[in-house]
This record gives sequence, structure tokens and C-alpha cells, in this order.
Amino acid sequence: MATFGKATFNAAKYASSRPTYPRQLYDFVFQFHGRAKGARWDTAVDVGCGTGQATVELTPFRRIIGVDPSARMIEQARESVKTRLAGLDLSAQIEFVQSPAEDLACVQDGSVDLIVAAQACHWFQWDKFWPEVARVLRKDGTFAAWGYSEFRLSRFPSATPIINNYAQGQDPTNSLGTYWERPGRTILDEHLVAVPDPRDMLPGKFSEFERVYFTGSHYPDLPNARPVILRKRLTWEELLGYFRTWSPLHTFHEKYPEDLQRADGDIAVRFWRKLKEEVARAEGKEAVPKDEDTVDIEWPLALLLARRA
Repeated sequence: MATFGKATFNAAKYASSRPTYPRQLYDFVFQFHGRAKGARWDTAVDVGCGTGQATVELTPFRRIIGVDPSARMIEQARESVKTRLAGLDLSAQIEFVQSPAEDLACVQDGSVDLIVAAQACHWFQWDKFWPEVARVLRKDGTFAAWGYSEFRLSRFPSATPIINNYAQGQDPTNSLGTYWERPGRTILDEHLVAVPDPRDMLPGKFSEFERVYFTGSHYPDLPNARPVILRKRLTWEELLGYFRTWSPLHTFHEKYPEDLQRADGDIAVRFWRKLKEEVARAEGKEAVPKDEDTVDIEWPLALLLARRA
């Protein structure tokens, strides 16, 4: 998470290159919220809001607050809202506040109907965060957090070992596995199973807690896995742009700046080319895909849902 606060971090490029959460995910969360007899639609809070991607999707609620500890992210979120909602003035509905997740001083006790955390909860200190959620949620209020793990090439499962070797490999000179910020990345890759059940931590404060896995066939050991819903079609050039947003790549290049000068491309480019070569092999073609050709990407996603008692 420290990467996002560095002067070299480009929040705008980060926002344009990340996967976009599908309407189906928000509908699933809203339906869970609406099943409670006392459900209200007044105030929603997006914790760890980043560039505001999820914040702007909470418009069924009359007041929306995006919260993030990074000033750079908050600045980009404000700009992103203007861009995404061009022609719409939602300044009276959406606001952004710089604050850690564990201290939501910007909202009063029992005043929030929905709290979401999109690709952020793997950084939370749950012994402090769950009590804060219990404090600000009103009765029948909902907490929803989701996170996606390592990407996959939808049509080319044979590329998965190449992805694993690059993203999880332990060779510090030829892979990024040792450069992820831990334990956050591990929590994501293990589908948020490390997040504790709030009913165990705070008896009587929460009436429901669910774990939902939109992971398809990628992780057969997960219970009741649903089809993957987080997908994106990218050109190969755009896929390389996505690789450039990875926080361990920034850390790798801080340690090995000379890698950026290699004639055969830096570590991200070399990985990208290996994927192209594998796709060509799997399709029985001699020529690798062109940069402007498209490829389907998907991300297994885990969703946590809790309801305030």
C-alpha cells in the first residue's frame, strides 16, 4: 500500500489500467442489502476508495462518501468523478475524505447504511476495523468487501504457470514474488479467507456473514464457487499497461533500475512476450499476437458480506 503514496506513483495511469467491476457485482451487493426489512438507502461509504471506481456506482444512496488514506488517490478520485460523470453534477451527493479505514471520524454513530471496500480490505487492521464498522452502521446496515486475485488468460489455461512464475516466483532477479507488500497480497491471493468473522470478534453486533466466491474453475477447493464475473478484453498493448500498474514492479525497478535499459525489454516486457509466445503455441500459430490484437482477461474474485444486527 505504501507504493500508492510515493511521488513516482501515477494515479491517473493506475485508474485507466485496472479492471472495472461489473454491474452484476453491485447488483448482488444491493440485493443482499435490500433483503433486510429495515434496509435504508440514505448513506454509503466506500472505504479505501482509491480512484473512486466503486464510489460512483453507489448512487442508489442519497449521500456517498469515499474514504482513502492517500491524498494522491483522493485527488485522483475527485478528478475521476468529473470525468466519469461528465454532464452530471453529483457534487452534493458524493464527497471524498482522506482518512484511514480504522478511523471513520467523518461519519457519526449508527448513520451509515452501506460500507463497501473494493480491492482494499486486505490492508485493514480487523481488530480495529470491525468495531468501527459496528459503530457507524445502523441496524440492518450492510458491509461488503471484495478483492480479486491473480489474473488469468480466459482462453489459455496453459499460460497460468507462466503467470504464477512471474507473479509468485521467489527468484528476486527474474520474478516479482518477493516484492509484493505482505501480508496484503497473500490475503488477496487466498481469497480473503484470513478476514475474521465479525460475529466471532463482536458477538451480537452482526446477524449475518457470508463468503461468496466468483472464481469459476480456477480454485476447485473453494466452496460453492460461482462463475467468474470480473472480465476485460484488452489489446496486448493495454495488457502491458496493466502490468505496469503492479506495485511490485515499481519496487523491483527501484532495486534494479538497470533492468529498464535492457535491450530485450524490462522484466514486464519479457513476461508479456512469454505470454504472447504461449498463446501462439496454444493456437498452433508461428507468429505471436500483434500489439493491437485483443485477449480476454479474467480475475477470480472473493466477496464478503455482513449485516449489522
